[in-house]
Amino acid sequence: MTTGPHYHGHRERVRARLRNDPAALPDYEVLELLLGHVLLRRDTKPLAKELLQRFGSLRGVLDARPSELLGVKGFGPAMLDFWALLREVMARYVETPAREREVLGSPQAVAEMARMRLAASPHEEVWVALLDTQNRMVAWERASRGTVNASAVYPREILEVALRHKAASIILVHNHPGGNPSPSAGDIEITRQLELSAKAIGMRLLDHVIVTDDACYSLKDDGLI
Repeated sequence: MTTGPHYHGHRERVRARLRNDPAALPDYEVLELLLGHVLLRRDTKPLAKELLQRFGSLRGVLDARPSELLGVKGFGPAMLDFWALLREVMARYVETPAREREVLGSPQAVAEMARMRLAASPHEEVWVALLDTQNRMVAWERASRGTVNASAVYPREILEVALRHKAASIILVHNHPGGNPSPSAGDIEITRQLELSAKAIGMRLLDHVIVTDDACYSLKDDGLI
């Protein structure tokens, strides 16, 4: 009698528990099922456990940078493509309320959108949330993409985008891949320039938010706007 690989029965048992009560699955089983959507002919439990050990938690695995993931034996380019797709789905899910023009009540709402999209980025990226007079988002766009510790920001270009969308106010957001959310002298200076330029044409810079994998910093809350 011919039987399939031993992990097929295990995977089906995990899927059955998933159907019965998803919340009851431990993190490693959730992760091994995810991995199994790409690694169809492999036992994914060892890789799931290795990833959790390496990155500390399911969130840590999902937020890991591509170079870090590829450093784990068994996590190859096809898996990396799947991870990029998964993160994009998660980012768009978080962005949905704002994109449907619900009122953005706090910088933290914008920071969470940015953190979901940028946590795994090895580069600094600058994004802008453009709002109408009722603080509903009319656009959420990337303004620039830079290096591991710098990204060019030009107030004129940001204001051109804001004018194109007929925005009333701006929230500037960028990430610090190094993990320290504190603003640099350059961050503070570009905030001052953008605030003055926006005011000159009747717009408001509501905030400049800096995000890392697990923290955010608001220049407005710190009295710098």
